[in-house]
Amino acid sequence: MTQTWNDLLFAHWPIEADALRPLVPTQLALDTFDRHCWIAITPFYMSNVRAHGIPALPGLSRFPELNVRTYVTVEDKPGVYFFSLDAGNLRAVWAARKFYRLPYFHARMLVSGDEHGMTYDSRRYHSNAELRARYTATGPVQLRQPGTLEHWLTERYCLYTVAKGNVYRAEIHHEQWPLQDAEAEIESNTMASAASIQLPDTKPLLHVAKKLEVLVWSLKQLAFGN
Repeated sequence: MTQTWNDLLFAHWPIEADALRPLVPTQLALDTFDRHCWIAITPFYMSNVRAHGIPALPGLSRFPELNVRTYVTVEDKPGVYFFSLDAGNLRAVWAARKFYRLPYFHARMLVSGDEHGMTYDSRRYHSNAELRARYTATGPVQLRQPGTLEHWLTERYCLYTVAKGNVYRAEIHHEQWPLQDAEAEIESNTMASAASIQLPDTKPLLHVAKKLEVLVWSLKQLAFGN
């Protein structure tokens, strides 16, 4: 399927592997940079969401999304593991849960932008998981070099999920992230704690990306599990 990710914020915090290990399925090896795992909270806006070769469907092609994720490896292939994915479209939530076995949730989301940056307001229905933040770029686009933390965090080309003990992988293709350094005012953030993650009392590492076109393949079960 094709997707376009717009006005995305990466807010990253380091976290100790011992704190994260009980929260990630044992089939997935935690990935670390300088002996730390990392948690990302990532709000953005999806557009042009459609199956390959099929026109975009009204009501399913544009909606805001908000991810809580960390980084794992399976068979030496680095990827992303999602604790939660909130979306402002109930039909998209249903489809993603059914076809990608991902922990999607329906949320009330309001997103706006102007010359001063993006304003993002999300609250999950029937939960206290919320994010209220404003963010903006503070520097030019930079393509980060291999070996840097920014490259390690963002240049990952698959996602993993585990269902009934079975491990699944979906391949993802895109050009390198057009990252910009950023600043953010985070008024409220309970997204990590809703997943039983305690973020450190430090400022996050912040980057934004204006636009990225993405191809996502269907899930494939890997040859191990229960």
